[in-house]
Amino acid sequence: MRADREAGLTLIEALVAFAIAAAALAALVQGVLTGLRTTQAAARSEAALAHAQSRLAALDGAPLTARDQGGEDGNGFAWHTRVVPAAVAEGATLYAVTVSVGWMDGGVRREVRLETRRIGPAAGAGR
Repeated sequence: MRADREAGLTLIEALVAFAIAAAALAALVQGVLTGLRTTQAAARSEAALAHAQSRLAALDGAPLTARDQGGEDGNGFAWHTRVVPAAVAEGATLYAVTVSVGWMDGGVRREVRLETRRIGPAAGAGR
């Protein structure tokens, strides 16, 4: 009779094996969900960077003057462009240009910011 008891699993052994398998599956699912959230966050960051680069490129064709403006780009993105004189020399002004694009990510505000310097005409030139 003893040989029959040793041949199979007891109920406790089966429950322990099931608990271990369930814990491993839960850890696997958690890892997959974390990976998906990270991928989505990276995609939103890349989209925000593309919006910011587009806003910065739009300044190339426009006359460079001091400005502070913002708005909504859609898809939950808000943008802000700031151009301020950083240094003035005879006949030219060095402008500090900042373009930022922000969005909400699970209740947390995220932002991509691009900063550069551009040379433009002296403030008040041509007036």
